[in-house]
Amino acid sequence: MQQNLGFGHFLTQADGVGHFLLIVMAVMSVATWYLIVSKAWSNWVMQRRAREFMRHFWEASDMQSVAAYLKQSGIRDPFSHVTHHGLRAAEQHRDRRGGRMVESGSADDFLTRALRRAIEQDTARLEYGHTVLASVASSAPFVGLFGTVWGIYHALLAIGMSGQGTLDKVAGPVGEALIMTALGLAVAIPAVLAYNAFTRANRLLLAELDGFAHDLFAFMSTGNRNEAPKPSKPIILRPVAEAA
Repeated sequence: MQQNLGFGHFLTQADGVGHFLLIVMAVMSVATWYLIVSKAWSNWVMQRRAREFMRHFWEASDMQSVAAYLKQSGIRDPFSHVTHHGLRAAEQHRDRRGGRMVESGSADDFLTRALRRAIEQDTARLEYGHTVLASVASSAPFVGLFGTVWGIYHALLAIGMSGQGTLDKVAGPVGEALIMTALGLAVAIPAVLAYNAFTRANRLLLAELDGFAHDLFAFMSTGNRNEAPKPSKPIILRPVAEAA
């Protein structure tokens, strides 16, 4: 009897509720690993493109050169996105007719609103999938625990009906039911680690983006590049792997 116990035996003995909980945890696991792989890859590509844009930005002679580079390479990272919004805001302010609410205010107010909207859009994009990871991390252990309680309940009912309540008869079915708790933890732990890693990486990136937005605002407001705080070297973004 002991040799037949295991995960395979548990699957054959589980009822509809147990199979449904297993499917739920499988879906959670697939969604978690999809987000881990896709976000890790997209963050790596984004950071590489951001370093390339920052290098061209600080080596450009003026904003016209930056605009030409953006037109050629496109908007591929948060830093180029913020710069594009700043350039577009300056152009719209020059061409404004004063008939719309969005065109109200001075040039600095117009630029400030544009940069703030760009950062908010980048923040929303960077937080894609975080709700799913947080939900899986918080709910998967309880789904597994519910499966364990349900499995133990049915195991005890079967043992009671058979009239064989010895320890060797109880330990096997109860141990099989604990598999659900282990599966819940196996699903939740990667989601927790991934959520913390991506949240920290996004926080560091947004801090650098906010600093760059201040530099861009200062330069576009004064029109003098030397008055903008230029770093001694391009901003280096932390890879996601280092953010764990």
